[in-house]
Amino acid sequence: MAFRAAVITFPGSNCDRDMASAIEAVAGSPAIRVWHGDAELPDRLDLIALPGGFSYGDYLRSGAMAATSPIMRAVVAAAERGVPVLGVCNGFQVLTEARLLPGALLRNAGQRFVCRTVALTVENAASPFTAGYAAGETIRIPVAHHDGNYYADAETLDRLEGEGRVAFRYAEGCNGSARDIAGVLSANGRVLGMMPHPERAIEQAAVPSLGGADGRRLFESALASFATA
Repeated sequence: MAFRAAVITFPGSNCDRDMASAIEAVAGSPAIRVWHGDAELPDRLDLIALPGGFSYGDYLRSGAMAATSPIMRAVVAAAERGVPVLGVCNGFQVLTEARLLPGALLRNAGQRFVCRTVALTVENAASPFTAGYAAGETIRIPVAHHDGNYYADAETLDRLEGEGRVAFRYAEGCNGSARDIAGVLSANGRVLGMMPHPERAIEQAAVPSLGGADGRRLFESALASFATA
């Protein structure tokens, strides 16, 4: 049975096509495109993806307005049922605003937009999204954000660390994120938010001009873990 993934588009999304293309390249079946104003999701989804961009122009707070879109009620309900959800960049911001993940994404340290390929350390290689990596492995994934500075209070950070819910960490710093956190998992490992863009690094062989290949294994892991039999 074909892998069924939905990609949500909000006003201001600019990586939704990239996300859909990456899913199709790895899964071999097209992603279902869903508009933020829809009230329901398609049936039998193996993955819901919230892409990067600047939903609602990042007015108010990044992701705050998108988190109130009609479709997000369905996304939250689906996540609570165990449907896997991936939020990248603005999608990560939306996941924190919707309380599917703890913490918040603040303005980058230095007040600068960061757009480059960065080194990440894989902190948890046992989750369904990261099983294709090795714990401690260094990978390279592009980033492009102005509000990617991950923040949570010390108690929350300690809990995330203790429960193995830090998925990725910036190996060389990036934006001022607390403890250099680049990606966070939900308690059940089925929701992942990350600021780097794995959909921009899905070539089958590392091609620097095309973003490299290190993001591909994240989608391959999701496909292997979540595909409905």
